[in-house]
Amino acid sequence: MLDQLKNLTAKDWQNAVERDGFFPRKNKGSHHLYQHPDGRRVLLVYHKLGDTFGPKTIKQLLQGAAWQEMDLRRLRLL
Repeated sequence: MLDQLKNLTAKDWQNAVERDGFFPRKNKGSHHLYQHPDGRRVLLVYHKLGDTFGPKTIKQLLQGAAWQEMDLRRLRLL
């Protein structure tokens, strides 16, 4: 599963986060913080929307968003 997610761009992750109900909380430089109404927070760090993320960053994104494989399929990331 992680191999499929490594090819996703920052734009793909941004779209998925917004589709799941997260809203932009604040931006400072390359750090983009998104917050969900239930309190979950996700930090996307990128310089260009075409950037991809490493495995540790992806794991942190999934943990912060509390997403399981079912959620990734619903958001069309898998």
